[in-house]
Amino acid sequence: MIADMFGKCWRGLIAGMGAFALLAVQPASAAEPAPLDPPVDVKVAYVPIMKFATAYVAEARGIFSKYGLNVTLERVKSGTEAIAFLDQGSVDVGGISIVASLWSAWDRGLDVRIIAPGALDPMTNGPTKLIVRKDLSDSGEVKSIADLKGRKIGAAGGPGSGGEFFVSKALEQADLTIRDVELINIGNADMPAAIQGKSLDAALLSSPYSDEVLNAGTGVVLAQDFTPGLMTVAFVASGKLISERPEVAERFVLALAEAARMMQGDDYLSPENIEAYVKHTASTEEALRKGAPVIYDPNIEIPVEGLADMERVHRENGRTEYDEPLDLSKAIDTTFVDKAIAAIGRQ
Repeated sequence: MIADMFGKCWRGLIAGMGAFALLAVQPASAAEPAPLDPPVDVKVAYVPIMKFATAYVAEARGIFSKYGLNVTLERVKSGTEAIAFLDQGSVDVGGISIVASLWSAWDRGLDVRIIAPGALDPMTNGPTKLIVRKDLSDSGEVKSIADLKGRKIGAAGGPGSGGEFFVSKALEQADLTIRDVELINIGNADMPAAIQGKSLDAALLSSPYSDEVLNAGTGVVLAQDFTPGLMTVAFVASGKLISERPEVAERFVLALAEAARMMQGDDYLSPENIEAYVKHTASTEEALRKGAPVIYDPNIEIPVEGLADMERVHRENGRTEYDEPLDLSKAIDTTFVDKAIAAIGRQ
């Protein structure tokens, strides 16, 4: 089955899945599952960012409780920490970023699976921008991505990081790879000064650091929206939860789907949702109201093709411990999304 990746609006963001045969078509009229009785404890480790906000809303607005789940949300410093807890069996679900090292771990047999998406990258006007020094743009030395060949590009995180991935996707537009440029690992906060001091030719930045460079007039946007609809974070479940308590995973994902539908359009900033966001992140109501809305697919499709492309980029960049494409069934289980959408219908 090839799902329509873009739909009629961003609410329909989904990625095709047919090439991997991971989904079976489900009927759209199945009944919602009954709440578990007695209620079941579920521990969720999460990095406190807005990309996991469907879980915050499901917890705050009683959706988990509706299905007999006593969900405890436990903050962690990183996705690596969450994966360690999942592997040890001390948590059931983790909200994590999909980084290069995960693909190698899955290849080695790491027993966790992606069961639901986090937030998605916008289709247009995304927050991540490739910014080139203004003097290079004004002189005509760098008019396009192709002109970055041999130049110094700053990106946070180093080899295998999300920054390297995004730069790679931008370079692909000009048939370049990271081997055609000098990629500099530099912290986001240090990039504006590096651009101003001309120690970088370009940099991959998001707000507020991109705004700092653009407002200072030292850089201009060369490219953005090179990964529209991409999912770089996900909810992953332990193999133990999936194999021994699939009814819990089923209800957990269904609750995320219902929460996502409470976060569309004007409802995104409803008082109940803002309260949940502020409780579980370092954000403020003022910042949330001023910032661009984060995108959550109401059909919570797992963008399998996008994930396959991410795996390909990391593998071709030499950041994995294997050379052949990974069998994505080692990393993804779409069963629970299938059942959730079968229960509540597709929007």
